[in-house]
Amino acid sequence: MVKTISSLQNPFIKQLVQLKEKSKLRKKTGLFVIEGKRELSLAIKSNYSIETLYYYADLFSAAEAASLKTYGIDVIEITKAVYEKVAHRETTEGVIAVAKSKDFDLNNLEFKNNTPLILVAEAPEKPGNIGALLRTADAANVDAIIISNPLTDLYNPNIIRSSVGGVFTVQIAMGTSEEVITYLKSKNISIHAATLQDSVVYDSIDYKKATALVVGTESTGLSELWREAANTKIRIPMQGKIDSMNVSVAAGILVFEAKRQRKFS
Repeated sequence: MVKTISSLQNPFIKQLVQLKEKSKLRKKTGLFVIEGKRELSLAIKSNYSIETLYYYADLFSAAEAASLKTYGIDVIEITKAVYEKVAHRETTEGVIAVAKSKDFDLNNLEFKNNTPLILVAEAPEKPGNIGALLRTADAANVDAIIISNPLTDLYNPNIIRSSVGGVFTVQIAMGTSEEVITYLKSKNISIHAATLQDSVVYDSIDYKKATALVVGTESTGLSELWREAANTKIRIPMQGKIDSMNVSVAAGILVFEAKRQRKFS
């Protein structure tokens, strides 16, 4: 028999709402919320541990829910009123899950060869930009994305939504800028920093060796620490009157140039 929850005051439902809204609780419990069939499927394929699945039977069938029990997931049916309370968006497809977060330690990164392509973003803050960066990293099939000096919880529902599940498909690590620079240098990974100062045009550089492409925020760019650590400083020529572009767009231009040089391998 599948359990059913109909009360908005149920403690599991209260926790679910708080996990969506409070980063501190996500960090304290090591749990976060996943919404949507595609996102849930990507998380399972990426070996995330799913603790509980809540489903609204009018949108997500009991048969679909039962099939997920094979993964050891506790499956609970919820009523329409409860679903409308806990759903972050209307297109959630009737399924919401609680999963265990992963450790984004730099030392957990694993590469298939000794010439990885890594995208580094320093201090991105807006969930939409972070989600777009993750989508870019997935689209280019980079070996990893590293967030230095993170300002936002990567399990923020807005990031999961805007990444379209990319948060589950890309290797991710986080650390201070100092830690990330030390890590990259210890692995003999060349640092190419996107900055206007004393830079060369981005497509004049060889990215076929182990490469880290580093982008900063749209408002302030990269910190002096990254500019000093860089093996080369690169720029994307701007032909309009505005001297900056969206960070995910800039990252896309850089990583796909690197992939082009690598014959998209």
